[in-house]
Amino acid sequence: MRILLLASAFNSLTQRVYAELADRGHSLDVHLAVGDDPLRDAVRRHAPELIIAPMLKADIPRDVRSAHTCLIVHPGPPGDRGPSSVDWAIHEGRTTWGVTVRQAEEEMDRGPVWAFVPCPLPPAGKSDLYRNEISDAALTAVLRAVDVRASGGHPPRPRPGGPQGAPDRPRPYLDQRVRRVDWRKDTTATVVRKLRAADSRPGVLDTLCGEEWFLHGGHPEDELRGEPGALLATRAGAVCRATVDGAVWIPELRRGRRAGGPLPLRLPATLALGARPDVLAGLPEVPAPLYLPERRRTWSDIRYAEDGPVGFLRFAFPGGAMSTDHCRRLSSAYHYARSRPTSVLVLGGGRDVFAGGLHLHVIEAAADPAKESWANVNAMHDLVERILTTTDRLVVAAIGGNAAAGGAMLAMAADEVWCRGGSLLNPHYRRMGLHGSEYWTYSLPRRVGRPAAVRLTQRAIPVTPAMARRIGLVDRVLDVAPGEFAAETVRQARALAATADVQERIAAKKAARDRDEAVKPLAAYRVEELELAHKNFFGQGEPYHALRAAFVRERPVRTAPPHLGA
Repeated sequence: MRILLLASAFNSLTQRVYAELADRGHSLDVHLAVGDDPLRDAVRRHAPELIIAPMLKADIPRDVRSAHTCLIVHPGPPGDRGPSSVDWAIHEGRTTWGVTVRQAEEEMDRGPVWAFVPCPLPPAGKSDLYRNEISDAALTAVLRAVDVRASGGHPPRPRPGGPQGAPDRPRPYLDQRVRRVDWRKDTTATVVRKLRAADSRPGVLDTLCGEEWFLHGGHPEDELRGEPGALLATRAGAVCRATVDGAVWIPELRRGRRAGGPLPLRLPATLALGARPDVLAGLPEVPAPLYLPERRRTWSDIRYAEDGPVGFLRFAFPGGAMSTDHCRRLSSAYHYARSRPTSVLVLGGGRDVFAGGLHLHVIEAAADPAKESWANVNAMHDLVERILTTTDRLVVAAIGGNAAAGGAMLAMAADEVWCRGGSLLNPHYRRMGLHGSEYWTYSLPRRVGRPAAVRLTQRAIPVTPAMARRIGLVDRVLDVAPGEFAAETVRQARALAATADVQERIAAKKAARDRDEAVKPLAAYRVEELELAHKNFFGQGEPYHALRAAFVRERPVRTAPPHLGA
């Protein structure tokens, strides 16, 4: 079918719907909602048989929806209405939810239901749930609706007591009056739930040291205690704050927005508070434990564990962004993991984003963004080089969520790449105006061949796990639910380490690395890539700085991503 995707942003769900429908042979175009007339022009140009809106904040004009079947994806069950569906579900402690595909009508979220798919809501942040359980349910619902439309069918009739006949429940926007934390009354569980319901955006508005800040992310702490509301400690850029019955770790902060000013940046908490040394003075830096007992309830963004001959180096950075500090700490942890007597080392294996490359917010906040970009990309190179030069064991990159840009290339440095069936890969840098680095000019052609590597990096389109497996970008696709990925990774890693030929594979890997080094040293790839990166960062007229600023400040995008239509 000819399908037009209409979205307010080319976000993770829109990308996944695009990639999965393209894999199934549909002819697709993407239009970003920037006004009614541009949409009408796009519809005339593409003459779609179906319009799908995976993430839309605007209304579809009456003349468009009356002439075309327009389907809206709503992250809530039938009857649920409003702009804060998932926020309310987390805020209220729901354990099950769902995604509805409705036909667009005059009133938002009121049209006929084409598909409804339920999903669990485990205790996790909103953005994590949106990229995982909700994304899985949304894709299933979209595919069902497309199949019905392609067969010439119509939405099923409502059944009494069924999901289409659910009672209407309009919900208002979940504003800061409801989100606000009462540090004198709210328990740790309540604080964590409020923070999770607003983790990536909008955050929870709070007063900290006499100033307004948005708090982003929340993780319980089971040992530290103090006066409710007081800051207790720091760890790896996060701050720990006391509650009435415990404490929470808050990884990121964003200043309250001043009238007429730019959108403040979301930064590691201690970096955000760096202009207030009086706030941080006297706070102990609590070391982040690499080994963490199962009984502990605390936060650490890098952890290591062993299961016989298998080592697991797990890391989880907010949104997948990796600052210079993140890269250096992960590189140090990798160095330690490489010293352990294991034959298989698994990187990642968590349920959400694997990695997304440079930390653009930290770079934007730097006194010299070009200089910080250079430090960040060199730290990424150091980390990836350690992986590529590991020749005494097999290294597996386990991608449970999405991976993009330098984060995707970090995974490509491993001997095997496993990913969950619901993940998404964006192995390119083009939308930031960068040539790219992290040794991709070595590792990507090694996996998919040079012509395919050029296509992947130049076309700038998302790749599904199924397509990635077909072209050799990944080695295994694990078709499990998000919450099952970690356990399945452990099971398969154990099996890999127990294979009879594991030592032969390690020896063959070392021989291959030696041959490749003799043909062209890794140092030569690094020099070539970083020469271009230096030009991107410091050269006159390069688009990188403007594109980065527009991205982190969330300035409206007026055109679709390259090669994706109008």
